[in-house]
Amino acid sequence: MLSLTILGNNSAIPAFGRNPTAQVLQLQDDYFLIDCGEGTQSQLSKYKIRRSKINHIFISHLHGDHYFGLIGLLTSMSLLSRTQDLHIYGPAQLEQIIKIQLDVADTKLSYSLYFHSILSPGILLDENKFTVTVFSLNHRIECWGFLFRQKKKPRSIDSTKIKQFDISASFYPRLQNGEDYTNQDGTVIANELVTTANIPSKSYAYCADTIYDEGLIDVVREVDMLYHETTYLNSSADKAAARFHSTTSQAANIALKAKVKRLIVGHFSSKYEHLDEFLTETTEIFKHTEVSKEGTCYFIL
Repeated sequence: MLSLTILGNNSAIPAFGRNPTAQVLQLQDDYFLIDCGEGTQSQLSKYKIRRSKINHIFISHLHGDHYFGLIGLLTSMSLLSRTQDLHIYGPAQLEQIIKIQLDVADTKLSYSLYFHSILSPGILLDENKFTVTVFSLNHRIECWGFLFRQKKKPRSIDSTKIKQFDISASFYPRLQNGEDYTNQDGTVIANELVTTANIPSKSYAYCADTIYDEGLIDVVREVDMLYHETTYLNSSADKAAARFHSTTSQAANIALKAKVKRLIVGHFSSKYEHLDEFLTETTEIFKHTEVSKEGTCYFIL
């Protein structure tokens, strides 16, 4: 299971009770902070997400509404006596920015901070339970999107049925991959007798600021949930293009053409107080759309 909690769904300026971009993706015991706009640590407290649970932070690009909350969060973690390592993934210049902020304040963190500069698309993180892949977005400056995929064996060992057969535990991984077992006298034990099919692994793609780009279709194809920026309504398509952002219909078309299962839209311009029309315009093209709401947790079951 994956779950996504929206901490901020607005664009550059906080407005109408909405905060700049930030969200937390949870995969079992792993918590990933994706972007860290102004006010993120207050939102973490408000929605009772423990800072200590976050060991990986992903920053899409260096426009302030996506990372101005980062230095405050890092120093607060230290003031709270954090000891576990923290990993940050983002544009190469981010390390220098954070280092300057820490140096001028003569701040020594209580934990080890590791920067991972994103230089090209590819796999950022490959762990036992998940992978994180980075892909390029078409924005005014260098900008990256992130694809999180859960790792899961195709089948699960049935602990009750396995006891009926003398199968070495060393063979369990092969059973999980669908193999039959042959014992010493040549008897074949069919895989389905001792395993059950697993729920398919889940995936989540995060598209931060980007102009409409059909190059994303293959990247996010058939993901379980896609977050795509939708800064403007269709009536402001010219403004969206000029500022390298997307409209409702454009985000919906990416979701439709990529055959994703579910679309979450956000990064709303501060010119809009009410968001109902965002839902109306996106669902005209892609019906499985939801407008992101701060504090709401979206589950991928």
